[in-house]
Amino acid sequence: MTDDQPIPGTVMFDGAMAMKGYALNKMCYSFNNRENREEFLADQEAYMEKYGLNEAQKQAIRDKVVLDMIAAGGNIYYLAKFAGIFGLSVQDVGAQQTGMTVEAFKNKLLEQGR
Repeated sequence: MTDDQPIPGTVMFDGAMAMKGYALNKMCYSFNNRENREEFLADQEAYMEKYGLNEAQKQAIRDKVVLDMIAAGGNIYYLAKFAGIFGLSVQDVGAQQTGMTVEAFKNKLLEQGR
């Protein structure tokens, strides 16, 4: 696949996106540490400032919308750390990514597995 043949509806995580999302991904990586997760939950705005997130990244975090985080340069592997803090499952994230309700997404998975 070449650069002129993107996958429709997919944000490609390349070098430019890695640079764009560096602060967001660094913050999410910090959630490997329990104390950091607690600090974030105690004052999310201050924690986002500490890592230098831009306004789009902050709003995506506030809204808990993984697709917006990806568009802001987030890498799904780091964003999983964030999702875990709020108890978002893989099905929750999948539902966001497909624009479906969680129940509809789970049913789709079950149907495809039959």
